[in-house]
Amino acid sequence: MTAAKPAPKSLGRPGGRGRPSKAKGLDLKETILDAAEGLFARHGFYGVTTRQVAAEAGVDTALIHYYFGAKRELFDAVFLRRAEILNQAREASMDAYLSDHGEAMTVEGVIEAFIDPLLRISQDGGPGWKSYFALVAQVNNTPAWGGETMTRFFDPVVHRLVETLKSVRPQAEYRDLYWCYQFLTGSMMLALSETGRIDSLSEGECHSSDLEAVRARLFAYCAAGFEAVIAKAGAA
Repeated sequence: MTAAKPAPKSLGRPGGRGRPSKAKGLDLKETILDAAEGLFARHGFYGVTTRQVAAEAGVDTALIHYYFGAKRELFDAVFLRRAEILNQAREASMDAYLSDHGEAMTVEGVIEAFIDPLLRISQDGGPGWKSYFALVAQVNNTPAWGGETMTRFFDPVVHRLVETLKSVRPQAEYRDLYWCYQFLTGSMMLALSETGRIDSLSEGECHSSDLEAVRARLFAYCAAGFEAVIAKAGAA
């Protein structure tokens, strides 16, 4: 028979002894996840220790190990928490677009249904979502294990996007659709990261935090790329 997992002796600062109550435990887990999310977004996975997360959250490091295990498990918990919300929002958006447009769907409309929920959430969701999108952009560009992480959390909704685009443009080759998605996700994540790069590059003419300006341009930009690649492949 497996022994019960011991609770940490010290739960927080200040804190008591023994296993945390269910309500307090949920609050503490969210506090830890919030702290870890902000630190990982600013410093990356390798630039953060569990001790730093504990200090940021105001808890003992033992509590992090109790709830999440090692640092990688904590990172995965941070990633999963909002990934589920994003995936549900995109699925619902694509369902609604398909229901409303049927055979009249366009490449740009499908892309908008896929991306717009993320822009809306970033605009309305508060600073935690800003940190999360910056974190996803980092992971998306991490050669060692970024691809594996993105695969685990986001592949089903991406495959749905590709299949929907294939239904709109049946003549398109899957390899072209996947390459186009590769370029789309780069543009999408850079926009959501709000790095400020375009602010300085344009000398204040554009602002990376202006997601309405992004919305007015990004869908058409990505759709035009898809259409151009498909047309060029068909003419070859």
